[in-house]
Amino acid sequence: MGAHYQIVHDTRYCYDSPVSLAKQLAHLWPRPCAWQVCHEQALQISPEPTRRTDELDVFGNPLTRLAFERPHDELKVGARLHVEVLPRTPLQFARSPAWEFTRDAFCYSGRPVAPDVLQACRYRFESPYVRLKKSFVAFSASCFVPGRPMLEGAQALMQKIFSEFTFDATATQVATPLVEVLENRRGVCQDFAHLMLACLRSRGLAARYVSGYLLTQPPPGQPRMIGADASHAWVSVFCPVLGWVDFDPTNNVQPGLEHITLAWGRDFSDVSPLRGVILGGGGHDPEVRVTVLPMA
Repeated sequence: MGAHYQIVHDTRYCYDSPVSLAKQLAHLWPRPCAWQVCHEQALQISPEPTRRTDELDVFGNPLTRLAFERPHDELKVGARLHVEVLPRTPLQFARSPAWEFTRDAFCYSGRPVAPDVLQACRYRFESPYVRLKKSFVAFSASCFVPGRPMLEGAQALMQKIFSEFTFDATATQVATPLVEVLENRRGVCQDFAHLMLACLRSRGLAARYVSGYLLTQPPPGQPRMIGADASHAWVSVFCPVLGWVDFDPTNNVQPGLEHITLAWGRDFSDVSPLRGVILGGGGHDPEVRVTVLPMA
């Protein structure tokens, strides 16, 4: 039996001076998956955009392009969603091939490459926020001993990040280098997802960044606070036998009924909820409010 959620994601920009022209990219529609269905979706935008285009990006995620060609000093974008999350089939990680076998599957051999392996190759290399370095290989060495089943190694890496790092919303920013995150052992879900990607890709494995939402539980006896939730991030690892398998290093869990998938890409830069370019505006900081409510 699945779980139903009502999701509200509001973003508001207040500019110091009027913006004369702006173009925005929005990843706010849930991606259709075998484990989730979006029953309702609506986008509320103020001011009304001059042009709006709904399409798919290069990774197959729903993408909305917005153009504003009239002066405005405020921008509000709100997504309203009704998403059903379905149970996923349990996997036996011990039956996954050795991690070296998976690594070698991406190496050129002169033989034809399976389509799913070829598709996964795009998630094997460096990306803007994920660099490949020997320090990430060293950090994950205890997880990927010779001959270990790949998914068991990925699970051990998830557990290692969870146990050795502290969640600290003030420790990093979007552009904080991963080597600094590794040194200080502090960060947020985005940092932990990027770190796990760096460790996997530095070993020649394919892994992608997944953005979405997570149902958070309020403290015992406390009501759920409207607007107090946030976007979440985790990792999906490619296994030639079992396909893509998700891991959440921030919470040390396999994503399930409480994880709502929004989009995936190489890292955060591919799937940020809202980003763009503006002419004018001066200084501005976005106000973001996210609410994830279970539905009966």
